[in-house]
Amino acid sequence: QVQLVESGGGLVQAGGSLRLSCAASGSIFRINVMGWYRQAPGKQRELVAVISGGSVITYADSVKDRFTISRDNAKNTMYLQMSSLKPEDTAVYYCKIVYRMRAWYVRDDEYWGQGTQVTVSS
Repeated sequence: QVQLVESGGGLVQAGGSLRLSCAASGSIFRINVMGWYRQAPGKQRELVAVISGGSVITYADSVKDRFTISRDNAKNTMYLQMSSLKPEDTAVYYCKIVYRMRAWYVRDDEYWGQGTQVTVSS
């Protein structure tokens, strides 16, 4: 059993900042990839940023230079520092992990968080 607890969402004015957290716990041997995704009303879920175990990072073009993803492997926790927020950043933000449940397993599983609402007012 895996649990993902997201926090840090809320309402902020355009130009403001928020910091999201995603803490993973449960039956996890190793987390390989952690990522943030978002889904705005009427739109498909999209990638925001992902970070590998080796700290290789990919950002969506729309958030480059404004958002920073990071992870604390000792705490199995990922963060998303969001700055210069825009109304178009309004969405439910989800974290996802790709993880290995046991050391001897040969495949990875993935798990999604429940989502946290971010609303940016103009």
